[in-house]
Amino acid sequence: MTENLDWLPVAFAGMMALAMLIYAILDGYDLGVGILLPEANADEKDRMIASIGPFWDANETWLVLGVGLLLVAFPKAHGIVLSTLYLPVASMLIGLILRGVAFDFRAKAKTQTKTLWDRLFFAGSLMAAMSQGYMLGRYITGFDPSTGALGFAVLSGLCVAAGYALIGACWLIMKTEDVLQRKAIKWGRTYLLVTCVGIVSVSIVNPLVNSRIFDRWFAVPEIFWLAPVPVITAVLAILCYRSLRSLPKEGDKHCWIPFACTVGINVLAFAGLAYSFFPYIVPDQLTIWEAASATGSLLFIFYGVCVVLPAILLYTAFSYRVFWGKAVPLKYD
Repeated sequence: MTENLDWLPVAFAGMMALAMLIYAILDGYDLGVGILLPEANADEKDRMIASIGPFWDANETWLVLGVGLLLVAFPKAHGIVLSTLYLPVASMLIGLILRGVAFDFRAKAKTQTKTLWDRLFFAGSLMAAMSQGYMLGRYITGFDPSTGALGFAVLSGLCVAAGYALIGACWLIMKTEDVLQRKAIKWGRTYLLVTCVGIVSVSIVNPLVNSRIFDRWFAVPEIFWLAPVPVITAVLAILCYRSLRSLPKEGDKHCWIPFACTVGINVLAFAGLAYSFFPYIVPDQLTIWEAASATGSLLFIFYGVCVVLPAILLYTAFSYRVFWGKAVPLKYD
């Protein structure tokens, strides 16, 4: 029976990866909006917050699902990863808490105190984004404690924050109009460049620090059928840049293209990382089969996830359908 269910760890790894990818895209844009907040005036800040108002809390559900799957399906990996990354995880949680508190209080605060909550919303967004990027950098380098690896993790934190700012700017291009939309286009051009630098940096460091990953990408014939990944990524980046240069257009045409390109870049970058590390869930330490829970436990949990995951997907799709369109001021009357 165990041999027949060897696919279960792979299925859980796939569902966990899907949850984290959706989180990086959905919560990525609302973290990005928070990072961009100081660059706007008071009225624009209200419109920016309104653009993420119906979605931001639900977006974090995907993080809970991804970490939950790690805990119940791969407890050995959960212990290693979260204990090694204890401080950045704590920093991320503090940032997310600051965002939640600031979001609710700024909408009801008096004018003279709203600035404080805006600053806390920005600080929480930046903390969460930087922490996630730092954790990614530590993971890529196999939790190497050397100074160089830690420096790369800090660089990764900055680049992830820039990537979130990029997708946040692209979100605002779709959800806003006039002056704020033009500002978002300008922000998108700036952060696209920084994001591309981050992707190139990770693409270079990843195979250099790990010979196994180097062999997976540059061996023959793998190098030929993997070549479309960086090529398509580069095409999407160029298309995004050209689109940002041509916007805004009459009738708000094509305002969705930068966001779609950025989502595509994120998907390809995530797929590249997943391919690089599979089947390891802890780089070069534990495979998904070694870290997995008992087969009976996985099977029991699998039935529950088969109900929960489609429900979250349907709810997410429904909420975006209901609240689609341009943002209006967020008020509590």
